[in-house]
Amino acid sequence: MQGTIVAVDSRLGDQVRTGQQLMLIESMKMHHAIEATCDGVVVELLVTVGDTVGEHACVARMRPGQVTVPEAAAIAQDNPTHIRADLAEALARHEVGLDQSRPEAVAKRRSTGRRTARENVNDLLDEGSFVEYGPVVIAPQRRRHSLDDLIARTPADGMVGGLGKVGGYPVVAMSYDYTVLAGTQGGQNHRKKDRLFELAEQMRLPVVFFTEGGGGRPGDTDTMGVTGLDCLAFMYFAQLSGLVPLVGINAGYCFAGNAAILGCCDVVIATADSNIGMGGPAMIEGGGLGVFEPTEIGPMSVQTVNGVVDIAVADEAEAVVAAKQYLSYFTNREQSDWVCADQRELRHVIPEDRKRAYDVHAVIQRLFDSGSVLELRREFGLGMVTAFARVEGRPVGVVANNPGHLAGAIDSDGADKAARFLQLCDAFDIPIVTLVDTPGMMVGPEVEKSALVRHCTRLFVTGANVSVPIVSIVLRKSYGLGAQAMMGGSLKAPLACVAWPTGEFGGMGLEGAVRLGYRNELAAIADPDERESTFQQMVDKMYQVGKAVNIASHYEIDDVIDPVDSRRWISAILQAVPAPPARTGKKRANIDTW
Repeated sequence: MQGTIVAVDSRLGDQVRTGQQLMLIESMKMHHAIEATCDGVVVELLVTVGDTVGEHACVARMRPGQVTVPEAAAIAQDNPTHIRADLAEALARHEVGLDQSRPEAVAKRRSTGRRTARENVNDLLDEGSFVEYGPVVIAPQRRRHSLDDLIARTPADGMVGGLGKVGGYPVVAMSYDYTVLAGTQGGQNHRKKDRLFELAEQMRLPVVFFTEGGGGRPGDTDTMGVTGLDCLAFMYFAQLSGLVPLVGINAGYCFAGNAAILGCCDVVIATADSNIGMGGPAMIEGGGLGVFEPTEIGPMSVQTVNGVVDIAVADEAEAVVAAKQYLSYFTNREQSDWVCADQRELRHVIPEDRKRAYDVHAVIQRLFDSGSVLELRREFGLGMVTAFARVEGRPVGVVANNPGHLAGAIDSDGADKAARFLQLCDAFDIPIVTLVDTPGMMVGPEVEKSALVRHCTRLFVTGANVSVPIVSIVLRKSYGLGAQAMMGGSLKAPLACVAWPTGEFGGMGLEGAVRLGYRNELAAIADPDERESTFQQMVDKMYQVGKAVNIASHYEIDDVIDPVDSRRWISAILQAVPAPPARTGKKRANIDTW
């Protein structure tokens, strides 16, 4: 090479060993050693420091021969256990952010009864699978605080995130760190989210996000903007909706920007001590709306009943267990080690008295693989049950009417709950099983105040346009528009529509049909006892017409089955349906957050 001599390490007459450096040449800002090619003595030096030499130039002459100088001692760099100064600096920076290097912060965290961000991420991910992005980042506040102070107090700028695996499947795992500036969203913190969200999009990876924190951070100084409203994190995260599963986990306070991230998630898992709100105490007070303690804002007693939280858990450990189970429906589509309850028990879950209520959860727990049921929004929209489950190891989405609430009639909350769940299943190609027992849409002046017309028809529009397989099983009542909405709009919309022997069908509830259709005849009967007896006879006659066996004889449904055969019907459909096509993008534009 061509270059300039920058150091001459040998003198005339020096004894040198093979490979010993004689001089250094600099070429294009890089230094290269010129080494002895044999043992011997330096007899001539042809260059000095500062000389420029070209390719093939002769810079020294040696006389080969035996020499008495000892072998050079092994240099430290050749020792695999040696830690160089540059590596030591990098390792020290990483060490600063670890829990064991921050005993005071960890102790304070322990006093709240909660785990650290790193403990949660490590619990979620398979051991040894975590690759962290941006661990040595610090808060952009160099104009306010010294570098050493920021390194010590703001490791990772309050957000731990990277790639890992859950059950052997790759995911993006992220957690705000409440021990760093109350888990607020800083400038570098946002940039890390941008980076990880882009990776999730490019590699089609699920995202699990622990969201505890106080929202946006006003104290950053090392920025070029004013408001921060041009940050990209919220846009990037929202664009992931419908592309990859998004799981939000919260413990403790979650306000403002942190709550916005949580609310974008497909599923919200929250601990009993969570407080979730779009505005925290400072924002509320700043808006002149009063002074409130954080614990007064969005407690779980509010956020489970109103549908914000999908899965309520006791603590972070339980939240991680729920998150792993939720992810499994999307990542592990085949499980071979399944078991189920004795299916004969299903024959006796529905009471013989057609007016007697029962717990539909008893049906769900027995019908699907044991331990596979994960219910969402249990305390919201009580007339509807939505859950993930498995049949012979294959994941399905379950939508069931709950006769324990309004006799299973579909109200606005129930319709919203079911319609949104159908979107979630459809977006990720998860088949749907509907368990029907409804007298129809809820009726009355009060329920119409909830915009029932719009909410209930949302279930029609969504169900009629999903492309995943639907299997409908009528447990008992299948009346009117409500029953049709549970099946995608028609008894013929599902790939299979069967009923248990307890099934009964009609354009509307039997009692209502008799009272409406035979109003004049009944009114003409003066004796109240005779009138009631006649009414009951008419209802019984209509029941015979509308019971499942008769409906099947007219081929409005595919069959009346022994409840024992329910799993066989579902499995037959799941096995017959072709695998969904490989996708390069989204199937649905997004999944409604509500």
